[in-house]
This record gives sequence, structure tokens and C-alpha cells, in this order.
Amino acid sequence: MEKHPIENIMTTTMENIRDMVDVNTVVGEAIVAADGSTVIPISKVCFGFVAGGGEYGRVARDAADRPAFAGGTGAGVSVQPMGFIVVSGGQVRLLPAQIYAPADRVIEMIPQLVAQVKSALEKRREQKSEPQAQP
Repeated sequence: MEKHPIENIMTTTMENIRDMVDVNTVVGEAIVAADGSTVIPISKVCFGFVAGGGEYGRVARDAADRPAFAGGTGAGVSVQPMGFIVVSGGQVRLLPAQIYAPADRVIEMIPQLVAQVKSALEKRREQKSEPQAQP
């Protein structure tokens, strides 16, 4: 049985959207800086799709006589930069592309703060375990 015209329109539109939106749109290609750091752009991708149509005009005289078809589709894509993943000196950081509220900045700094506290505690433990020199 022959495909309905709306199926052809939807298939073509979905193939075009698939070509536009892929994983490389969300997670960009890694860029290696001169100092050896690797920067990976991250984006948020949103898309919408609509299709519609109808049969108009002639009255079908038999099964082969199809009424006139009118239809259309539309699609929209939005790509918004979210930030950059930076890999440098054995550390991974997320640099946001937008200004966030102070609470968001605090949350972003928690891993760095935990690493500093851990380092300070280890130094303190090492100093206590060293034998004290007797005068």
C-alpha cells in the first residue's frame, strides 16, 4: 500500500532534525590549549517539531481516486552554551558560561574546598606523627 503524503513529510523532517542535532552539538570537540589544558564546550540543545495536513476537495469515486492533500511541517532548534569542562594538571573543573547566583558559585567551589581541607588535615597528621626533637 502506498504511503500517505503526511508520512513522507514527517520522515523527511525527522531525518533533517537528526542531521542537525547530534552528540557533537551537546558536547563539542575537545580543544587542547598551548599549556596542555583540554577544554570541552558543553551546550544545551532544545528542539521542537510539528506536522499537520489534511485532505481537501474532490469526493473519492473509487479507492484509487484520492482527495487533494495539503500539509506542512516546522521545526526549531535552540543551542545555548552552558559552560566548559577544563582538564588541567590532573584536575577537572566546570567553568559556567553564564553568571549564576552566589549559592551556585558556592556549590561549584565545594570540591575544591574539600580537597583543601583534606590536604590540610593530612599535613597536620604528618606533623603530629613526626618525632618531636628533645632539647
